[in-house]
Amino acid sequence: MGYSNAYSAYQKTNINTASQGRLVVLLYEGIVKQLTTAVTYIEKDGKIAPGNIEKYGICVQKAQAIITELQVSLDMERGGDIARNLMSLYVFFNEELLAANINHDKEKLEFVLRMTKELAESWRQVANSVANAPASTVQNALNIQG
Repeated sequence: MGYSNAYSAYQKTNINTASQGRLVVLLYEGIVKQLTTAVTYIEKDGKIAPGNIEKYGICVQKAQAIITELQVSLDMERGGDIARNLMSLYVFFNEELLAANINHDKEKLEFVLRMTKELAESWRQVANSVANAPASTVQNALNIQG
């Protein structure tokens, strides 16, 4: 088994065995990875080399798809204010990323990237604090359905 096959198997096992809180963290990490890569395609003069425009767009679109996945996973009935606030934030992020994709706006990308990193760290702390707790406690802490 080659390195890439072993790594793919590891990633699949990591996802299949992750707690719900850890899955949210993995989604945020995916956004961070995509936006970090997208930012690198914007040169100092604010332009993107012609050969990187498609790659840039793909990274931003992948980040938007992950954010949309986070949106649809929110439990709006049980999540209360947290779910409503996250929904608003996710809508805002996708709007900012749409504008950033069209205008190659590095500032918008970096803003969403910073906010996503902060959210990832918060979720990481929540997921770690309830890692050994009973399932019902985890579900209550994360406002998720069982």
